[in-house]
Formats: sequence, C-alpha cells, structure tokens
Amino acid sequence: MFQEAIDLLKTKKYMIQGIAFSLVFMFIYTLIDSFNMSYTVMSHTFGFYLVIINIVINLVMAMLSALLMNLSSAMVILKGNEAKGANLSFVSILFGILTYGCTPCVIAFFANIGITFSVFVLPLAGLPYKLFSLLLIGIGLWWTKREIDKGVCKVKFT
Repeated sequence: MFQEAIDLLKTKKYMIQGIAFSLVFMFIYTLIDSFNMSYTVMSHTFGFYLVIINIVINLVMAMLSALLMNLSSAMVILKGNEAKGANLSFVSILFGILTYGCTPCVIAFFANIGITFSVFVLPLAGLPYKLFSLLLIGIGLWWTKREIDKGVCKVKFT
C-alpha cells in the first residue's frame, strides 16, 4: 500500500502541493528563528557554521513536514482516514514556538506557569530543541508509513 501512496505523490497535484507546503513550512521555521535571534546576530555570537546548520535543518524539516502532509493526504485518498502521525509536524512547530521561538512570548508564557528566565539557558540559539523537533517529524513519518503499510480498509468483505 505504501508504494501506491508513493505513486500518488509523483502526480502533478501532489508535487505542487508538496512545494507549497515546503515553502510555507520553511517560512514558519525561518520566522521562528528570526523571533529568537537574527541570523547576523547568531553568526556573530556563535559563528557562521551555526547559521548554515540552522538553515539546512529548517530546509530538511520543511521538506519532511511537507512529505508528512502529502502522505497524510494520500492516505485519505487510499484508505479514507487521516494518519495520526501527521499531527506531529504541527506539534514540532508548537514545540519550536515554545522553546526556541519568540523570546518575549516564551518568557511571558513560562513566567505565567512559574518558570522565569528559562530562555536564557537555551544552548546554541535553540539548536538542540530544533533537533528534537526534527525527531518529532521523523516519528510522524514513521508512524504514517506504518499506518499506510497496514492497508486496513473501512470496507469489510464477507
């Protein structure tokens, strides 16, 4: 069943949808980075290599998130239900906003629940948290592939 989903992703509609999703996710991830620290400040503070690593991880996360959304859409077409793992790309964005996202927002949010100055201790401009977000997206892809491979259909044959 997974091969049918891959074949469906090769159609023009899903390729255009994948490019659109990738661009939207890339914009979101870059915006979250800029709320935390601009790339020029990050380059001066931590070095140019961290900026390159952040941009590459943003690109990978955007493409994998788009693939996850496309696989979920293909699963709706093939099986009639959405993959539960597709929500993990949204969770990774939410996680990013709460950890390496907008510093004033995060400080205010954490201060409301009793944690103060937590953002000041985030290492390497939030890179470990971005890697955790990448892991969440990977788990979502694995979960979605597993659900597609099951091949369970809503129609019962007697």
